[in-house]
Amino acid sequence: MNAQLIATQVLNGLQLGILLFLMSAGLTLVFGIMNFVNLAHGSLYMIGAYLAAAMLNGFDSFALALALAVPATILVGLAVDRIVLAGLYTRDHLDQVLATFGLILIFNELVRFAWGSAPVYINVPPALAGTVELFGFPYPAYRFAIIAVGLAAGLLLYLVINRTRAGMLIRAGAADAEMVGALGVNIRLLNALIFGLGAGLAGLAGVMAGPILSVQPGMGEPVLVLTLVVIVTGGIGSIRGAFYGALIVGLIDTLGRAFLPAVLDALANKALAQAAGPAIASMLIYLLMALVLALRPHGLFPVRVA
Repeated sequence: MNAQLIATQVLNGLQLGILLFLMSAGLTLVFGIMNFVNLAHGSLYMIGAYLAAAMLNGFDSFALALALAVPATILVGLAVDRIVLAGLYTRDHLDQVLATFGLILIFNELVRFAWGSAPVYINVPPALAGTVELFGFPYPAYRFAIIAVGLAAGLLLYLVINRTRAGMLIRAGAADAEMVGALGVNIRLLNALIFGLGAGLAGLAGVMAGPILSVQPGMGEPVLVLTLVVIVTGGIGSIRGAFYGALIVGLIDTLGRAFLPAVLDALANKALAQAAGPAIASMLIYLLMALVLALRPHGLFPVRVA
């Protein structure tokens, strides 16, 4: 294995981890504070990608499409929260699962009706179509831009959570939501803020993933599964856990798929490696989650309670 291939796959793992962090940060807050099981979070990721594709066709500017698609996804999330989900916060988790699973089906049919069943492709912005030199080798500029945008969003989220009054309420709600409500905080408004924040992060992930993936109905379900693995591994309700858990999952998934078959080939016979290698590689993150649940049921980086 040459050094350039390893470094490229490490960066690809970081890029996947950053996208998963954008998805998991909002969802873990919804789980941790609102105690709400939102399986439709992946649909907001899909909506963000489709809105970006539509706006890119209309304005022919990726930056403008990004600037418009993320707030539009927030508005979609807030509308869904108020119209459909608001009455479910006090209901059983099974009711929440059934309702949000129904939303997945509805959103998938809506995008089929609006854009058709065929994949929609978003071109990489011309300014980011080339490569950049990293550690002496070329790396796609757009993938590096995903890492940069994700880290910037993560820094902004950190400042909001740790340096603002709204962030103080979010952190307090993660520790004890009932006490926050008893102190006179408008829990409904706080829930709307959290849900909108999560929708915006999911929309941002969808917009940034659009040029490297095909935008199609159902694209939210695979990333939702990975997101759930991240928040269980990192710790439900923990932004720090979402960040580190996403990086761990992204690296293990990418490096496992890239190198595990070759490692098995070197350690065992080639036929076994070809047959079992890809299957074992795809299972690595789930094995990691099972190991974490066995050893640290609250995740690797659980919420700190002062």
